[in-house]
Amino acid sequence: MTAETPPSDEEPFSRAALDALPGRVLLEFGAGWCGICRAAQPLIGDWLAQHGEVRHIRIEDGKGRRLGRTYAVKLWPTLILLHEGREIARAVRPNDRDALASALG
Repeated sequence: MTAETPPSDEEPFSRAALDALPGRVLLEFGAGWCGICRAAQPLIGDWLAQHGEVRHIRIEDGKGRRLGRTYAVKLWPTLILLHEGREIARAVRPNDRDALASALG
């Protein structure tokens, strides 16, 4: 499954829009230049491959971007699993498959 990524520098998703999404959604907050974010991609990809029903939304975070603050994101990558718009799990800077699976289920 391919992550949904905004086509521009604008924040395409509002908190209200994300809260209204049906089903399970994995929000991935990070930055394209972040080495830790890039290193986590294989782990995230493996987790998503095992959870094909989960919608994946990658959100570029950083200075001037407020959406991450509404979720109290402080470190990248931060993965937030939503179900029907409510946070049910969170993983911050996952560095191995077991830690990610333990955090997200």
